[in-house]
Amino acid sequence: MSNQVSHVDHNTEHFDWSPQVEAEAIISRLLDSFMDQSKDSVDLAHRMRRESGTRFRDWVDFIEVPEDAKLSSELEATGFSSIPSRESEQVWVHEQGLFPEVVLSGRTNMRVGIKVDSVAAFLGAWRMTTEHVIEGDPFSVIRRSPVFTDSGAELWVIERYGSRSFDLPSYDAEKAIKGVAHLEALRRRPRDFPEDDHAWAIVNGMVDASIADIGVNQTCAYFFLAEREYWESRNKAAQFQKKRQDSLGLGWANHDHHTFRSSRLGFPKLIGLLEKLGFECRERFYAGEQAGWGAQVLEQKECHFTIFADVDMSPEEVAGDFAHQAFKKRDYLGTVGLWVGLHGESMLQAGMHHLECQFDFDALRDQMEAAGYECMDPFTDWDYLKQQFTVGERWTVSESRVNRLVEQDFITGQQAMQFLSQGAIGSHLENLERHGGYKGFNQSGVSDIISRTDPRAQAALRGG
Repeated sequence: MSNQVSHVDHNTEHFDWSPQVEAEAIISRLLDSFMDQSKDSVDLAHRMRRESGTRFRDWVDFIEVPEDAKLSSELEATGFSSIPSRESEQVWVHEQGLFPEVVLSGRTNMRVGIKVDSVAAFLGAWRMTTEHVIEGDPFSVIRRSPVFTDSGAELWVIERYGSRSFDLPSYDAEKAIKGVAHLEALRRRPRDFPEDDHAWAIVNGMVDASIADIGVNQTCAYFFLAEREYWESRNKAAQFQKKRQDSLGLGWANHDHHTFRSSRLGFPKLIGLLEKLGFECRERFYAGEQAGWGAQVLEQKECHFTIFADVDMSPEEVAGDFAHQAFKKRDYLGTVGLWVGLHGESMLQAGMHHLECQFDFDALRDQMEAAGYECMDPFTDWDYLKQQFTVGERWTVSESRVNRLVEQDFITGQQAMQFLSQGAIGSHLENLERHGGYKGFNQSGVSDIISRTDPRAQAALRGG
């Protein structure tokens, strides 16, 4: 497999992602210096790898160091740019790579913050009492706490729900209560109706109401918290891994991207909902006529969310703005369309096809397989990107959905019997490891794994 970087067609802005080796070297140097001063953080890193198959560096949200003119010059020379923050600080971000933010401040010691789903859950997992102060009120967009303090270094944990700021917001009790109500509603939202249009109207109405009360970014953060929970409830490998990460108080804060599958008819509705939640379209994928699929990558920068949205496509459709233009009806289904036909839209009935998180690739694979969760062969094995699915969760398929597919001549009678008796692959957990802050994806590799997870191929294999 060639080391091909993500790209888009000639009609769109180019996103030619590449490893940012020099920027990564700075981050590695800073983290090494921090670890030299924080024995407790070294112990945590060992436990992360041993007990959850994850790397400490992938959990890092920010690195704060004393002001240093030389470091500022190095950051700028390697692609970081300074953004406005508090008057006593410089915050450096890297738009071309996945790196923690670097904060230069008037402090005399180093401070590193790791991202978690819940500061309180982390403190509870580590038996840290109420003497450990949590900065930020419950259900605020930012909460944080110092957890390990050594002579020259402090480790903090930080939870973010829709804000990249370092300033704690003033507490708004009314807004907090409304936020909790909307989160509960999103966790319980109805997903399955006789007509998808009704389901789309429901989810859009819930999002609109939440945005009106708590804003786009916090709504987005809560929405995807609920989506991860729904996906996890339908995937045993995810439940196993989440339990391991929760035992360290981490949650799913190591998520890399969320993948949704869509019908051709539903695709503009999916994109419209994501854009309402603050996502912007990034690169598009098209892997060729034989692959039969396309994807739109979207990013929500304030929440640090990335979406991979898959849909069946034809060669002539790639040149247009397929994220926003309605697809024409056609008389056959590709891999993505058949998955939707069997299980429903990812954003409605089925939930995500997979969640991809950042791991220590080899450690996670070995630990999952030792626990009885088999992994498929890697579909990317580059120096700077490795990707692999767990063997998919097999879901029961409803008779009404199968009958509808037979009536429309999308599947054969034999395939229908196999799906009804054996079910069909529904979802996966994806193991990913990045180096060099590489921000892109492997187009040919994604095409390969989509073909390998086609429900028809899986049914034929099980049917002999």
